[in-house]
Parts: sequence; C-alpha cells; structure tokens
Amino acid sequence: MADGIRTGLDEVVVPFAELEDPRSEINLRHPLVSVVVIALLAVLAGASGPTAIAKWARIKEGFLKPLLPLPNGVPRKDVFRRVLATLQPDAFQACFANWLQSLRIAAAAATGVDQPVLAIDGKTLRRSHDKSKGLGALHSVSVWASQFGLTLAQVATDEKSNEITAIPEVLKRVDLCGAIVTMDAMGTQRAIARNIVDGGGDYVLELKGNQETLHEAVVAYVNEPMQTDFANLGARRHITKETGHGREETRHYVQMPAPKTLPGFGRWKGLLTIGVAMLYGLRDGKETAEIRYYLSSLALGVKRFSHAVRTHWGIENTCHWSLDVTYREDESRIRNEHLRENFAWLNRFTLSLLKQHPGKDSLAMKRRACGWSNEFLLHILTGQTT
Repeated sequence: MADGIRTGLDEVVVPFAELEDPRSEINLRHPLVSVVVIALLAVLAGASGPTAIAKWARIKEGFLKPLLPLPNGVPRKDVFRRVLATLQPDAFQACFANWLQSLRIAAAAATGVDQPVLAIDGKTLRRSHDKSKGLGALHSVSVWASQFGLTLAQVATDEKSNEITAIPEVLKRVDLCGAIVTMDAMGTQRAIARNIVDGGGDYVLELKGNQETLHEAVVAYVNEPMQTDFANLGARRHITKETGHGREETRHYVQMPAPKTLPGFGRWKGLLTIGVAMLYGLRDGKETAEIRYYLSSLALGVKRFSHAVRTHWGIENTCHWSLDVTYREDESRIRNEHLRENFAWLNRFTLSLLKQHPGKDSLAMKRRACGWSNEFLLHILTGQTT
C-alpha cells in the first residue's frame, strides 16, 4: 500500500478510537474501531444494511486484515447490527466533526468559495416506520454545503412538524461564520434568525403563511410597486434564462431594503432586505409561474441574493436526489431507532466523500468502483488521489 494511503487511513481511524463502546465487555471479540471503519468502507462500496456490510466484509477479509485489528476475523452481521443500533447517534456523528472540518477547508480552497451557502432542509425515510412499536418514519434535518458537496450535520426527528425544534440543534453543530444559511418557510422563525446572526452568518429565509401577518405585509409592500417596476423602493433586479431538456425557465430576482414599518421588524435580528424570486417556465407548451418571498440579513446585492436562493435547491437536487436514486435510501426498511439514524448519517457522509473525488464518473459509477477496486475505495476514504 502506498505510504500516502497508509497515512491517510491512520488518520481515519484516530477519531473512532475515542468513541465509547456501548457493548458489554463480556465476550467482546471485535474492536469497535474496526467495526465502524468496516461499516464505512462497506457503505461506500454499496452496502445498505448490516447484512450487506457483513457479506462485503467476508468477501474482502483478505483486504481488511492488513488494514485493521481483526483478532477474530471479520465480524458477523449481528455485530454490525448491535453496534450501529446501540451507538448514540450524537456521539457517533461527533466523531466526524474534525474530519468534516478538514474536508470543508480543502473544498473551500479548491473552489475559492469564501461565503458558502448552507442549505437546511428535512428528508423523510418513508419506509422506516414501525406501527407495531409506535415508531414513526425517520425525518432528519441536515445542513448541505452545495458548493462543497458536503453534509455538515444531521439531526433526526420522528415527524416533519418537529423541524422547528431540530433546526436550532443542527445549527449548533456547524460553523456558521461567514456563511449564508438558507431554508424554507418552516425555519423562518425569529429565534432561528437570531441564532444564525449570533453565529456569524447571514440568512435568507423563505416567507409563507406560517408568518401570516408578516407575509401579508411583505406581499402588500411588494405587489403594488411591482406594477411600476419597483420604482422608488431602491430595488435591484437580476434576470436569468435557461433552456434545456425541453423546457425554458426565466427567473426574475428582486431585492430591496426591508422597510422598518413591517410588523415585528425590530424582532428579526439582522434583517436588512426583503427579496422576491419569480419563476416563469414553459414546458411542453404549458406555462407555469411561481413567486416566493424572502427575509434576509444580506445587504443589497441582488446577484448574491439570487445565488443563495438558487443554491438552496442543491440540497434537493444533488443531496436528497442522490440519496434516493444512488443509495435507494427511500426504500430502506431499517426500523431500529438508532440503527436507522446512524445509517442515514453513514449514507450522507459517504456521499460527501464521493463528491470530493475529482473524477467525472457519476456517483453511481464511483460507488460501483469502490466495490470493484480496493485501491479506489481507499482513495475515496482517505482523499489521496495519487
């Protein structure tokens, strides 16, 4: 094995050495760090549950033994299931914090992005419920840095309606300094805006009926001047046009100073501007129109506002879509509370690793290559491409 890969693997193992083993010390035959690292490797290679992890490990035993301490051979599926079902998800995710920070720094240097857009959104694993045990489907809220291809944090809830309580928790796990935080209307809350500003970030928050009085006031403030091209409001505009895949889209972005006459203006920390995004589409001869309103702490700069709004949807188009199509996550029937949450995190983290690789192959092809080639698998895991 190349020295660079060996060194990289040693760095991968270190964070898990501090993870508290939840198993009984009686008949403890497999080191925790080996169980966790094998699970990570197997998920990169296509495994979707403890049985698949164990099957992959048996096939790759000759490859794994020189890499990891395996005094009693590779673990069986019951070991992987027990470990991932008993590890506290918060503690498990915390082991990745330094690793994620190093990936974020490297991605920022590679892309030149110094003010990343951090999109926050929820996703439900529809088949993860267990009615007989009163277990609802897993709904997790995560932070996705679209420009970096990184999931930076995840907090699980049982219901979509609990996103409001999950969002402050997921924000605590991420360095917000210098970032633009975006989210849909569920997260448009004064306390959340305050947390973002206190963390050194800016926000672009979609405004809908859950803030009824404020939403109506913004719509009224914007709609009448819209007829006169926003004259006298100090507004700035930006228009983009796109064609492809049989459709045409025109996006009009408008940004203007937030009037202090808005209801509750002073209670929205950092509020400086309001924005409007208008989408007009034509597909198969059918016209569509959509308009969205936003509160933001960003100063006037409509291209930056439009970039934040557009980039937000990367969490759906490049993260959630990949998890459902490449990882087939929406078909998962893992119904143990901690096991499904820990596996959801493994999916998101390995997706992030795959996205850091500079190769032009699809994510699905890269994941297959991890299963075919031990060398490629280690390159993805360690970030060593030469």
